[in-house]
Amino acid sequence: MCHHPVGSAPFSLLTYADVKQRATQIAAVTRNRVMPPWKVDPDDGPFIGQHPLTDAEIALIQEWIDDGAHEGDRRDLPSPRHWTEGWQLGVPDLIVTIPEPYLLQADGTDVFRIFVLSVPVTRQRFVRGLEFKPGNAKVVHHANIRVDRTHSSRALDDADRGPGYSGLIAHSAQYPDGHFLGWTPGQVAPPLPKDLAWRLDGGTDLVVEIHMQPSGKPEQVQPSVGLYFTDDVPARTPVMLRLGRQSIDIPAGAAAYTITDEYVLPVDVDVQALQPHAHYRARDVRGDATLPDGTLRRLLHIDDWDFRWQHVYRYVTPVHLPKGTKLSMRYVYDNSPANVRNPERPPKRAQWGQRSSDEMGDLWIQVLTRSHADLERLAGDFRRKVAAEDVIGYETEIERHPADAGLHDTVAMLYLELDRPDRAVEHFRRTLVSQPDSAAAHYNVGTALTVGRRLGEAAREYEEAIRIDPKYANAHNNLGNVRLAQQQVDAAIGEFEAVVRLQPDSIEGFMNLAAAFAAAGRFDHAVNTADAALRLSPPEP
Repeated sequence: MCHHPVGSAPFSLLTYADVKQRATQIAAVTRNRVMPPWKVDPDDGPFIGQHPLTDAEIALIQEWIDDGAHEGDRRDLPSPRHWTEGWQLGVPDLIVTIPEPYLLQADGTDVFRIFVLSVPVTRQRFVRGLEFKPGNAKVVHHANIRVDRTHSSRALDDADRGPGYSGLIAHSAQYPDGHFLGWTPGQVAPPLPKDLAWRLDGGTDLVVEIHMQPSGKPEQVQPSVGLYFTDDVPARTPVMLRLGRQSIDIPAGAAAYTITDEYVLPVDVDVQALQPHAHYRARDVRGDATLPDGTLRRLLHIDDWDFRWQHVYRYVTPVHLPKGTKLSMRYVYDNSPANVRNPERPPKRAQWGQRSSDEMGDLWIQVLTRSHADLERLAGDFRRKVAAEDVIGYETEIERHPADAGLHDTVAMLYLELDRPDRAVEHFRRTLVSQPDSAAAHYNVGTALTVGRRLGEAAREYEEAIRIDPKYANAHNNLGNVRLAQQQVDAAIGEFEAVVRLQPDSIEGFMNLAAAFAAAGRFDHAVNTADAALRLSPPEP
């Protein structure tokens, strides 16, 4: 997949002459199992594309090379393979490319850069396949791709002067509908079954995190993403589960720092794929499933983790796990001088973080449920677990960057998800300190205060947001709801009238106004206003 003239490897191995020239190197990397790069234990899986060499195959290679690496009978050669220089999945229906190349410096440490690609679709589409072209395979090591249906990632990109931005991936950037999207050299994800496509809404951005390695000279990198659409509406949607810890704090010199996590499935699932993730200090990575009867099923084990070789491991046949199965992960880290991959010399304390100099520990597990009801139950149950873990990670980042408003806003939203509005208020107010003239900042504080039923304080924040931006329809709407809860009906009517004046297509605004009219006893107005809302969204027959 890699060592051919148009592959991602630095040299081709298609001919005898190619191999003969590098025979000694081939002997070393196969003997040490550096190549081919398949890190998972051969007993796990089977996975699509599984290609580790057996002990017998390695011994045969060593014997051939030790014997002089002689060429065999050319009449026994198989037919030559032909490699496509363009898109491996065929011509995409849509190609998006970052508008301006990123210039990677000649030297220094690895670079992680996040690029936001606007997708020019104006209506909902369904994606059956995605292919990534690195734009410079010599320096691009791997890419992870998410979608952002908000403008959060775009704002981070716009705030950075160069193409893309450095730092954390926005919390709003997610794998779409439970699907892995990414690229490593030699891997092209196969097209999805037609009933498993993922949704791409109009106005969505692709968020591409790229790991680049300097080559010794300046390099331009301009990645592209090809999208393949289908008209088939997906009948099934996977769920992405994530085990892991964001409380990682590895002392300098610790040689066997260990993290664990577990989750008991509330429904039956079929495991489709796995993706472990950690950085340079991880050494041993393992994921297991303990069935309700106590039987242990190993999902994945890597006893020599290498950050440079990250894969999505897709099962040839999905693994069925019944309700009550305990999913677990155990990662061991070596932050000692003995770890040749340790990025710090001498070793330093390493905490959780998305930068490669930090450390992470996640095991992503893609599953399919047996019904939509099971999907809703699993996703809802798991969401709180993820939010609680994410809070730990973002609080760690805030300790390092206490003035970062984006971090405060993100963790505040997580606290709201966890029904902890007081903590959300604290973080939103930290943003307000640095952005006192931001209508959105006042609105966010008001929202958290509303959830906490601190209505008087919430009203003052909404009023300030409206003072700064009189056309802030959402602030008018929320203030109207607060006034209604305070039984200030006339004031509520005034706010909802402002909403429908500013947003004449707002169904919510008209319905809220109708409710306020009803509360005031103005039933004719209530009926007429509700009719206006129904005309905006006529009921299905």
